[in-house]
Amino acid sequence: MRVSRIQAEQNRQTVIDVASRLFREHGFDGIGLKDLMKGAGLTQGAFYKQFASKEDLEALASRRALEHASRRWSDAAAKNPKDPLGAVIAFYLSAGHREERMDGCPVVALGSDAARQGSDVKASFEAGIRQYLELLGGWLGDAHGEDSRDKAMAVLSTMVGAVVLSRAVNDERLSKQFLQAAAESVRTASRTMDVQPGPHQ
Repeated sequence: MRVSRIQAEQNRQTVIDVASRLFREHGFDGIGLKDLMKGAGLTQGAFYKQFASKEDLEALASRRALEHASRRWSDAAAKNPKDPLGAVIAFYLSAGHREERMDGCPVVALGSDAARQGSDVKASFEAGIRQYLELLGGWLGDAHGEDSRDKAMAVLSTMVGAVVLSRAVNDERLSKQFLQAAAESVRTASRTMDVQPGPHQ
């Protein structure tokens, strides 16, 4: 039975959505096309009608995952407009986010994998990381003439690194300490500058 163009596009978007979650859970090399397509409710044979290669899907899925992650930051900030950075810290550096293997931050889940991928996958990560930095830069003021972009880079590095480390250990107490120490470090850094009520305000 022939699939309509509309259905084919819906199937393609479903595969991208499912892959964005399964790649975060298993890594790019930890899951094959058969299981990816099965997760989307489709056969492996349908893959090559929709994507040029697995790397093509990796790049699209990475972009989708990072766009979703940026929206989560914006949504968290919107719920607490007086302290947007604090709101993002509260959810990102939490035990709940640490446990979100399929839906958590793709930079945490796939950053080291992305470093070994081709330019298309890296381009997706670069776009997402730049969006993170733009959001952070909008919330971090420039009280002492310091470059808010440099501060945003330091904050992002601290937050991502803390979640990576918190996931890498068995000791629950140590895991929580990584998250708590990073949260305190970021809060301390933000207190040395003006924290804006929202991005670009």
